[in-house]
Amino acid sequence: MAIKTLIRPSEYHDSVSLMLVARELARLPGVSDAAVVMATEANKGILREAGLLTPEAEAASTNDLVIAINATAEAMAPAMAEAEKLLQQKQAVTESVEFRPRTLRSAIRARPDANVAVISVAGRYAADQAWEALHQGLHVLLFSDNVSLADEIALKKYASENGLLLMGPGAGTAILNGVALGFANVIPPGPVGIVSAAGTGLQEVSTLLAKYGSGITQGIGTGGRDLSEEVGGKMMLAGLQALQQDPATQVILLVSKPPAESVARLVVEAAARGGKPTVICFLGGPKEALAGRDNIYPAATLEEAAIQAARLAGASPADTALQAEFDEAHLNELCSRLRPNQRYLRGLFSGGTLCYEAQVIWKELMPRPVYSNAPLSPAYKLPDSNRSQQDTAVDLGEEEFTVGRLHPMIDNELRIRRLLQEARDAEVAVIMLDVVLGYGAHPNPAAELAPAVRKARQLASEAGGELIVVASVTGTEQDPQRLSSQVEAMQLAGVLVCASNASAARLTASIINRIGA
Repeated sequence: MAIKTLIRPSEYHDSVSLMLVARELARLPGVSDAAVVMATEANKGILREAGLLTPEAEAASTNDLVIAINATAEAMAPAMAEAEKLLQQKQAVTESVEFRPRTLRSAIRARPDANVAVISVAGRYAADQAWEALHQGLHVLLFSDNVSLADEIALKKYASENGLLLMGPGAGTAILNGVALGFANVIPPGPVGIVSAAGTGLQEVSTLLAKYGSGITQGIGTGGRDLSEEVGGKMMLAGLQALQQDPATQVILLVSKPPAESVARLVVEAAARGGKPTVICFLGGPKEALAGRDNIYPAATLEEAAIQAARLAGASPADTALQAEFDEAHLNELCSRLRPNQRYLRGLFSGGTLCYEAQVIWKELMPRPVYSNAPLSPAYKLPDSNRSQQDTAVDLGEEEFTVGRLHPMIDNELRIRRLLQEARDAEVAVIMLDVVLGYGAHPNPAAELAPAVRKARQLASEAGGELIVVASVTGTEQDPQRLSSQVEAMQLAGVLVCASNASAARLTASIINRIGA
């Protein structure tokens, strides 16, 4: 086997095309591995860990396309030729699709009844498109990131002054009048209205509400910076006011990572004035700051928030926080197979809020700190996001991993590579995964993740140990991927599947504590 790299300077293809080309190359006879990526620093790190980084790829610029193939001598030339042919075919298909409006104005002319614009363009163009949509009287879901803080503040100021929502930037999820936008799930109608500064946070609480027998009126995303001191919670407050005025919304649920203290006070005071029962989950923030208001119900986790909201809405969910989901004897038997040096936890997340929630729980339950590329404290920032150390949680949806490649909810390749990398680490005992279903996500994630888990567990077994894999599946039975099918496929691969991300985090902490690490 040999590794060869082809650099295509200043050549751009969309992430879906690159993923499909890489997959087709990897299936060719004599090819053991292949990658087709933009030459970002994060992608170079991934190539390095996969053994595919050559000096030519190392020297490539961010705007260059890298084709890296590990193949036999006989297979290399045909594989490289196939790569170029496939890229040309993908480009031709892209250019021949049916006509679509090329500008926002032409889209508005084609659909004059539309009242929401979903904007997903490169960050340097996103603010201009958002301004045009707002000036046309449209609400905006700004999926794009890399929008400046100054632009966000100005856009949200204009939107709030004109009775419009500017959801974002970086808002990946919303459910408006039953219509799912971005990454979102099929949720039944019900009396709970959600405003969330966290995309997968909105997905987790809304799907848990569905599991608990309730449903939602609206799911409004705000973007992750909305509750910062600079932005001032403008969209959280606007969404809250809209739900307070909505007669169909009986219970309100607010979700965010810890906000600025002054913004938290504004949100709590506005929620208290509204009078409707309001569950507030400021992940990792002190619940005590929310006490003393009759209609405010603090929640420490997304799971607790969904349970409280469901109960306030008249449903009767079981309190999963108080239930043991797995047989003690089975857990003891799994732990007994671990080698004495297996003692660390690795979390590989596609959802940033789920990664954060797990870290909040682990901070309370585990004796050691958890390192991350998105840590609770800067003191535990990973020096290199491509390499774990001790107990580690990796948010694979962070921008460093998604520039020039698809989000891990869509493309499992990066997580599978990292899963096998962690399985080869002799000190790893437990791996936690989140599997997020719904519109926009991979059509059948378990079909790729389950075989990868089997391979990872086999690697550990061949080394004389065990690898315990724990997962949660965020979704509903009505999602295109069907929740029960995904859960069953993961369980058949030996995964311990929990009812929520919080439950999975508690289980992994319990296993680490059980083995006396």
